[in-house]
Amino acid sequence: VHVQPLTNGPALIVGRKGTVGAVHFSTEPCWPIDTVYFSEGEQGQNLRYFKYLLDSLNLVQLDKSTAIPGLSRDDYNALNVRIAPPVEQERIVAEVEKQFSRLDEAVANLKRVKANLKRYKAAVLKAAVEGRLVPTEAELARCDGRDVEPVIPPAATIPALPSGWEWAALPRLGELNRGKSKHRPRDDIQLYGGPYPFIQTGDVRRSDGTICDFSQTYSEVGLRQSRLWPAGTLCITIAANIAETGILRTPACFPDSIVGFLSDNATTTRFIEFFIRTSREKLERFAPATAQKNINLAVLRNVLVPLPPLGEQHRIVAEVDRHLSIVREVESEVDANLKRAETLRQAVLARAFAPTGTTGAGQSEQAVAPA
Repeated sequence: VHVQPLTNGPALIVGRKGTVGAVHFSTEPCWPIDTVYFSEGEQGQNLRYFKYLLDSLNLVQLDKSTAIPGLSRDDYNALNVRIAPPVEQERIVAEVEKQFSRLDEAVANLKRVKANLKRYKAAVLKAAVEGRLVPTEAELARCDGRDVEPVIPPAATIPALPSGWEWAALPRLGELNRGKSKHRPRDDIQLYGGPYPFIQTGDVRRSDGTICDFSQTYSEVGLRQSRLWPAGTLCITIAANIAETGILRTPACFPDSIVGFLSDNATTTRFIEFFIRTSREKLERFAPATAQKNINLAVLRNVLVPLPPLGEQHRIVAEVDRHLSIVREVESEVDANLKRAETLRQAVLARAFAPTGTTGAGQSEQAVAPA
């Protein structure tokens, strides 16, 4: 156990193994480990200046390793840089931090926008499955002077629905079964590399409603011990990440950690996907308190879906798609601006350390040399 810290005050820490080139400025005495370089600098030098200088050098590009990322001392010390006088260092640091403060504020605002978009998306889906997003069939019928065939009310313990809606169990609306796969592709090389997509829980989680991407495929051998579900199948995860959902864009296989729902009506499938998304927290309550939460097929078979008439489903799905399309456009713009902010951060550093002065190359290595 080291009682005394290795540094007496502020120090620069540079990743040597693993997080190659990552630069950290410590304001307090610290205990750097052997996977980093560190320097306390020289008297009269501004360590924050050297922190930003190292950031501008993008040291990760010096990594030549093939397994564990590493930063060689020889490569590190071979860099030639120009060092500003101490007074100029203070001015540069002040300007860099002023610009970074503005960028940090902008990034924080963009992240708040992303969080608000996530909440808005959830609110749209909740309104959709509760009959609050578009006029119901009953409301339209009343406006047109038409009669609507009444739906038999459910038991008193089940929440009431908008007029014309009914509760329906998933098996009544289509096929509901677990995926079939005795082996994962990684378990048997013969299963690899065929034309049949093999969807995993991570693929469903990343899908945002429609499963387009996958990282594994089955061969004919793999297909024989699995099942090819058609495009339009709703995938629902029941292990690790409960009730993540996505609809297959192409025929695919998937394991028994995913349940497939197959309906003759694509609109009904989309509506059910919306509903499952809004019910994740409730479905997680059925998972036993174990390290990896799982639910079983029986839980999903007992799920009651609040189902509107088909015409209303069409309108709901169209309206949800309209809202989510707007959300995706805004999210894309936010992500582009976040990338732009990082580019601007690098541009600030590049401009701050543009070669405008003249100092010896050795001075830079001495100032930030590893201890």
